[in-house]
Amino acid sequence: MAPARTGLVLPGGGARAAYQVGALRAIADLLPARSANPFAVVTGTSAGAVNATAIAVHADRFRVAVGNLERVWRNFQVTQVFRADTASMMRSGLHWLLAMMSGGWLLPPPKSLFDNSPLRELLRVQFDFANIRKAIDAGQLDALSISAAGYINARSVSFYQAREGHVPWSRLRRAGEPAELSLDHLMASVAVPFLFPPVLMGGEYYGDGAMRQANPFSAAIHLGAERLLVIGTRNESHPATPIAPLCPTFGQIFGYMLDALFTDGLYSDLERLTQLNDIIDRAGGPINAEGTTLKRIDMLVILPSRDISEIARHHIAALPRPLRVLLRTMGALNTGGGQLMSYLLFQDTFTRELIALGYQDAMKRSDDLLHFLGGYAVRSTGATAVMRRLSSREEKRAEAQQ
Repeated sequence: MAPARTGLVLPGGGARAAYQVGALRAIADLLPARSANPFAVVTGTSAGAVNATAIAVHADRFRVAVGNLERVWRNFQVTQVFRADTASMMRSGLHWLLAMMSGGWLLPPPKSLFDNSPLRELLRVQFDFANIRKAIDAGQLDALSISAAGYINARSVSFYQAREGHVPWSRLRRAGEPAELSLDHLMASVAVPFLFPPVLMGGEYYGDGAMRQANPFSAAIHLGAERLLVIGTRNESHPATPIAPLCPTFGQIFGYMLDALFTDGLYSDLERLTQLNDIIDRAGGPINAEGTTLKRIDMLVILPSRDISEIARHHIAALPRPLRVLLRTMGALNTGGGQLMSYLLFQDTFTRELIALGYQDAMKRSDDLLHFLGGYAVRSTGATAVMRRLSSREEKRAEAQQ
């Protein structure tokens, strides 16, 4: 019997995606030095798509792929992602001000708050997209999927490059489309609404892949993954630190929106797949229904053991001064503003701490990781525990409101 195909799912999270790099570093250290990519299917969204692409373009040497990725993340500067100098910040602010005051007559509405052309140049230098096809032809990768959201058709699209035999899919508000993946697909996937400009591809503008992505596991499963390793970027072990009930600032609200954008779909799909696996187990095996066979999808979930928003608050001083001024104006430096900062803190002091955290968390589960990658059952997937914690938290909230 052929070994089960393992898929790697890397959701979005802005600068928080440095945590995924640490977990991948741990996996690379656990495997033999010259191991090829252990994941048949690799899918990524937003910043997770950057990490996924790094794995795919060096699928022949997994440790080399992770090493290159870690080097970039360990030395990140905000200015490598978007222009944060005083002139750029003032130019952006004045553009917004004049456009609003004139109703768009003096200047058209700006496409975004930040100019992320430095990120495009960084990714252009780092990634040779031709290597994706080479890896697929060499049997080192079955498929890579990068998700983006179309603003015209209002649907989540998983653009995938894969070996022959995969059929495109279309569901309500989501689809899978074959493509020769390029830098444009990656830039579209990281185009966080309001912050970064959308990308025009094939007659439609696309933005961050987390938008409309209600089923982040879908692409990996459609592309043949039978087991999923999911590396998230949000801690769910402890409730948020309680703060005084003050009116939230714009920075807090926007951070809350980004948190919902990047994580709500993940936990919703995690709950759905956990429940479906339970039903299949109770039935004693695969279920045939209306021409579709429902099979169990084993999962292993790795999540941060600490609150990344709180970690971010200790690295405020590392941000460029113009960006600190902007965040202070938005109220993102106040109590409760750590969420927004944690998504924008592309700064080496912060990313290195997240890489270390991801490495430690993954190494604590080294036995489970090795068993899972070897195709065996694991002691604890992590999925059930997450669902239990979320359910317990909702029950406590309901009791407090009574």
